[in-house]
Amino acid sequence: MTIRRRLLVSGRVQGVFYRDSCRREAEEKGIAGSARNLSDGRVEVILEGDEDAINRMIDWCRRGSSQARVDSVEVEDQDPQGATGFRA
Repeated sequence: MTIRRRLLVSGRVQGVFYRDSCRREAEEKGIAGSARNLSDGRVEVILEGDEDAINRMIDWCRRGSSQARVDSVEVEDQDPQGATGFRA
């Protein structure tokens, strides 16, 4: 079953390869979506795919890349939109 989640990731997550690392992790897990910097210093991550893969990806987002420091991750359910590929 395909699900979609929107994450807002706070902490030291910009300028530390968080988005690119997120893209690589998502592609390995077969997850579509995107990761983009927000003007307030957070990163917005959209994930769409298999529920188990999404849950594993959310766990990764809570840790982040090796240079990142994740303080919090807000998770919001959304309706799947048929996303393909992952943009970062």
